[in-house]
Amino acid sequence: MNLSEHLSKEILAQYGVAIPTGRLATSPQEAEASCKEIDSAKYVVKAQIGAGGRGLVGGIKFAATPSAVRAEAGKLIGKRLVTDQTGEAGEMVNSVYVEEAIDIVHSYYLSLAFDQHDGQPVLLCSAKGGVEFEQAARMDPDIVSHLTLPSDGEFDEAAIGAFLEKAGIPDKARDGVLKIAKGAAKAFFDNDATLVEINPLAVRKDGSAVAVDAKISLDGNALFRHPEFDDANSEAQREEQERIASENDINFVKLGGNIGVVVNGAGLGLATNDMIVDAGGRPANFMDIRTTTTSLQIARGIAMLLQDTSVTVMLINVHGGGMTACDTVAEGFAIAYSRSSRKPPVVVRLAGTNAEWAVSVLRNRRLEFDSFDTMGEAVERAVEIARTGRA
Repeated sequence: MNLSEHLSKEILAQYGVAIPTGRLATSPQEAEASCKEIDSAKYVVKAQIGAGGRGLVGGIKFAATPSAVRAEAGKLIGKRLVTDQTGEAGEMVNSVYVEEAIDIVHSYYLSLAFDQHDGQPVLLCSAKGGVEFEQAARMDPDIVSHLTLPSDGEFDEAAIGAFLEKAGIPDKARDGVLKIAKGAAKAFFDNDATLVEINPLAVRKDGSAVAVDAKISLDGNALFRHPEFDDANSEAQREEQERIASENDINFVKLGGNIGVVVNGAGLGLATNDMIVDAGGRPANFMDIRTTTTSLQIARGIAMLLQDTSVTVMLINVHGGGMTACDTVAEGFAIAYSRSSRKPPVVVRLAGTNAEWAVSVLRNRRLEFDSFDTMGEAVERAVEIARTGRA
């Protein structure tokens, strides 16, 4: 579960992380009125969306007066922002966060996450933070330093201080950055987070550090341990696709590729996506059809994928067994496909319980598709179609 900026900062502030004074507003009038509670000579108006990259597409505006704050909020609220992370559909701005503008001397990057290779918590830091950090890190990964942390959350200030020095944080700024790192790490472990990101972590003239922007992602499987996030869960800004999937018993994550993936089982989904990447393709999503999902719910999830204009080919990789049977998925797919105005090419690999019957279901519905017996063959064909555009 991804938390919006204002909720992320609210959590970090509870752990001693300095944040700018700010207020959430859902209308231009409310944005203007919030300036009375913010003691600042200049303001920042920030669109509240779940995706990153908003600063590069006009989602962050500076304003010198309360009336200017109102004007900028009016331009953002109700608008769809399209960033590198939203896809072509963009994300609707329903609220803005108005906060004091910070006089920044230098911007750093700091985050806590899990290493994808060994699952250990890591602290990441870079002396080059700011809105262009992601692009800079892609061009030169060496600008980001990594430190593995103890899995029990123990915080060794001396070790972290030495790490920050190695990462390029100067002496004058190190104590402030260390304090923020300590609070962020505590928030990360206490709340079962999968990501705590502060960018930019700003240092002012006096050497004090402040989290100008922040993002926290929580482990959805651990939310039962955190009833305090029940309200946050309902207002968390999720992609429309993820909302629809969740309502229909489907685990779904939007990705940046063009191969729509329909899979039953998380492990099979991960393996399928890995095979797509290894074959030179790019999955448009991760999907895991749960064991309780009905054919109509599957149809709604697949219809959502078919509406995504970035999807140029559909790959169905289902293994029926103790999980959802093949014909249930086939029936859901046939319903969605027959009702959709978009009909991208389809590649299927069906194995296990009712696999042959599932193929018959698709043929009886007069769907055109390529069928393969192995995952490798199906993936190769889907990647070929995605690459050439020819079925």
